Amino acid sequence: MTDPIRLLLADDQALVRGALAALLDLESDLTVVAQVGRGDEVVAAAREHRADVALLDVEMPGLDGIHAAALLAQQVPTCRSLIVTTFGRPGYLRRAMEAGASGFVVKDTPSGMLADAVRRVAAGLRVVDPALAAESLASGHSPLTARETEVLSEALRGGSISDIAHALRLGQGTVRNHLSSAIGKTGARNRSEAAQIAAQQGWL
Repeated sequence: MTDPIRLLLADDQALVRGALAALLDLESDLTVVAQVGRGDEVVAAAREHRADVALLDVEMPGLDGIHAAALLAQQVPTCRSLIVTTFGRPGYLRRAMEAGASGFVVKDTPSGMLADAVRRVAAGLRVVDPALAAESLASGHSPLTARETEVLSEALRGGSISDIAHALRLGQGTVRNHLSSAIGKTGARNRSEAAQIAAQQGWL
């Protein structure tokens, strides 16, 4: 009999982690060996517990799941990552796959399908929610430059032009230029709306 696939669960909601653990532990070939509530605890836990697959939420304190997947790919390549999120946004899917994640599914995936996704990821395959994959292809890449993305991320926090300039060490005129360009690319009326649109698309 082969050893069960060792799973690490990373989600900042304890209730969600507990439910996922209970469901996955019902499978004879899967075992949950660790649970963490922060993205910056993922790499250490994966190493310590010799996890085969890490199931990562996108939005977590410390480090988001996409960055955690990138760190795992670099530092613990024996542990593959599967993004399991409420936020089924095409931009998130694209960024997760570019970061090195092996799969991307939404949290309302039936438990049997989730277990199967874990097995496929553990076997070295890629698994993507089909509806999201189609939407991602239709929506295309983010039109924003790296700097526009940074500026909008700061704008999303409600910062003024001065705050954004200070945080990113840019001139206020430069910030205004980047915001103006981002507003045009998102078809928004102002910087607040541009930031909201970009966040909804998963570009930030």
